[in-house]
Amino acid sequence: MTFSLIGRCARTGQIGAAVSTSSIAVGSRVAHCAADVGAVLTQHRTDPRLGPRGLSLLRSGCSAQQTVDALVASTPDVQWRQIAVLDAAGNTACFSGTRTKPEMSAAPAQDVCAIGNILANARVPAAMLCAFQADPLAPLAERLMHALEEGLAAGGEHGPVRSAHLVVMERESFPLVDLRVDWHDEPIAALRALWNRYRPQTNEYVLRALDPDNFSIG
Repeated sequence: MTFSLIGRCARTGQIGAAVSTSSIAVGSRVAHCAADVGAVLTQHRTDPRLGPRGLSLLRSGCSAQQTVDALVASTPDVQWRQIAVLDAAGNTACFSGTRTKPEMSAAPAQDVCAIGNILANARVPAAMLCAFQADPLAPLAERLMHALEEGLAAGGEHGPVRSAHLVVMERESFPLVDLRVDWHDEPIAALRALWNRYRPQTNEYVLRALDPDNFSIG
């Protein structure tokens, strides 16, 4: 019971993901992203091992589609898995195994791919895609957050969601944004509140790491 998306900002090269589900701590297992490399979503009877494997394939030069094809070919029980991949050029590809429970749907496009399973209706990924594409000049984290909200508004999962995650990579090995709500009655609203609070401080945490001599709280 998960809906999620991966996205890339063509203007900045940032890569990120947003996800929500009915179970606890979704941020620990579904979205895997690396700067200048790409992103992988692994969900439905989730196998978190597919994330690092997918990123390794992308680093080796595989495209998004080649990465999905390799994961499908090499993964036991792959018919239980739902996978999406985005490469550094913004190409996307996805796979939903035959045992992925309905409603199941996907909406792949250049620079974004939304997927979901056990959804309230099959329109949820398309709603997320449209929301992500609505304002290309907005910060990537805001576009991902807005898309997650619109996925919920379009029906979301078949049942209530309990956890949510927002992650964005820029140039460094550490995330530019990595916000998680591990258990909440309204996790997407709680994630929005976290992002609104974190947004004006985002670059400060990068500066603290890269140039502490020139960082000043005041």
